[in-house]
Formats: sequence, structure tokens, C-alpha cells
Amino acid sequence: MNIEELKTQIKRLNSKAGQMKMDLHDLAEGLPTDYQKIMDVAAATYEIYRQMDELKQQLKIMEQKQ
Repeated sequence: MNIEELKTQIKRLNSKAGQMKMDLHDLAEGLPTDYQKIMDVAAATYEIYRQMDELKQQLKIMEQKQ
């Protein structure tokens, strides 16, 4: 994967992460309704941010090598 592909993937994940953050926020505001969904939504949100962090670290390393 090259730097441009990595940046594109980060942008996609960033967009998805923003949506997941809003979903988590909306779920929290609606509590106690749908409290059963908290763990699933939180886990999905965590995973998106984890992936994004990993890709940003890879990008930083790749940019430093140039």
C-alpha cells in the first residue's frame, strides 16, 4: 500500500468513525431505551478508531522514510 492509498483509507475510516461517534452519542442520549445495544455500538466504534490509529501510525512511518 502506498502513501496515497493509506491517506484515502484513513479518510474513509475517519468518515465512518464520525458516524459511529454520533451513533454512540445518540444511543447515550436515548438511554435507558436500547441500552442493550451499548456494548455492540461501543465495540464497533472502538474498532474503527483503533484501525484509524494503526493506519495513521503506518502513514507516519512511511512519510518519515521518504
